[in-house]
Amino acid sequence: MTLDLPESQETSDTAIVDETDGAEATEATEATEATEATEVSEVVDPPKPITPASPYDMPGGWYVVHSYSGYEKKVKANLETRVRSMHLEDRVFEVVIPMEEVVEFKSGRKVTVERKKFPGYILVRLYMDDDTWYAVRNTPGVTGFVGSASKPTPLSRREVERILGVFEEDEAGAEKKEPRFKPAWEVGETIRVVEGPFADFNGIIEDINVDQSKVRVLVDIFGRETPVELNFDQILKY
Repeated sequence: MTLDLPESQETSDTAIVDETDGAEATEATEATEATEATEVSEVVDPPKPITPASPYDMPGGWYVVHSYSGYEKKVKANLETRVRSMHLEDRVFEVVIPMEEVVEFKSGRKVTVERKKFPGYILVRLYMDDDTWYAVRNTPGVTGFVGSASKPTPLSRREVERILGVFEEDEAGAEKKEPRFKPAWEVGETIRVVEGPFADFNGIIEDINVDQSKVRVLVDIFGRETPVELNFDQILKY
């Protein structure tokens, strides 16, 4: 025998089922969103360590070490290898050869080259104690610390920042510092004129004007030394 329910009863039962399904769907959506939020929070990058604006504020002190001129890179490599082999990485942090960009004239053209600021010297950032002193002092190519042989003195803040500069963040549109010009010649040096009415004449530099990129040269004309003003690109080393 079939039991027929009133139409209103069937409608009520259907509504209950729909509400149940909707509640389950809502709970499932909330659970998914919570999981996704957890996953997102797990992949957030950790904050980057803050780098001091001045190299002086980094751990350790900066010391000047004298080396054989022309062997600075070799001494730097030797010292870094020695620090690792002696397990002194927690006390000797950095070996630096101070460099600078300068503009020179080569074959009549301006070129930017990188040069050592202080040939024969390197900087070492470390905590000074007997072990670190011994490690640096006995590195092949090192002739000693600058200053007291037994107790070297670290550079002052002013000296460190003058030599190494101050760290600056790159900003969009910021002007890049122009390389410093360094003449390839010196007063009293003999040069050869390569352009102009005095081409192929030799002369002796009497004065150098870096701001105007000019030199005053004493050129021997008919047995007499005559001062002539020339541009940097008109002369070459003799």
